[in-house]
Amino acid sequence: MFSSLPPVTRAILIANIAVFLLQQVAGNTLVELFALWPLGYPLFKPWQVVTYAFLHEGLAHIFFNMFALFMFGRTLEEFWGSRRFAIYYFTSVLAAAATELAVQGASDSGGPVIGASGGVFGLLLAFAWYFPRQRLMLLFPPIPMPAWLFVTLYGALELVLGVTGSQAGVAHFAHLGGMLGGALIILYWRMRGRFQGY
Repeated sequence: MFSSLPPVTRAILIANIAVFLLQQVAGNTLVELFALWPLGYPLFKPWQVVTYAFLHEGLAHIFFNMFALFMFGRTLEEFWGSRRFAIYYFTSVLAAAATELAVQGASDSGGPVIGASGGVFGLLLAFAWYFPRQRLMLLFPPIPMPAWLFVTLYGALELVLGVTGSQAGVAHFAHLGGMLGGALIILYWRMRGRFQGY
């Protein structure tokens, strides 16, 4: 299965799974060093704006993130090429981290953030942008809908949950930040393409 994936998607999947297995041995040590801690917190380090995206809290957390990476990352990497895909994914990861840190700073609250969800939400946005009519089948409930509608509804739900704080322990603004970062880099690429005659 892994051998049929394009190289960057495959590498991110393998890295996440390897780190998750290492977490089972190392316990909280990896979270203390590599999770995204709030600015000003003694455990915060600059590298955490990237490394947090390779840590996960449990089997369900990593499964759904890696399933989405497998489903959408493969298509987007084949569409864009590996270099552009890698730039896009890690821009989404960084934007998710920056958004979450800003929200934590403004609310003077928050704890460590882990998970690839910021990058994954960026991929969801890109998939809906470039393949808007591609039908996606929800798991719960099993209702098919076009990608643009699915991602729009999912983004709106994340915003509502983030603003109301009704789902504690989930970094909803990091998810939205991943989508925002993805949208900004797509718009940048389009603008640059117009100026360069692409």
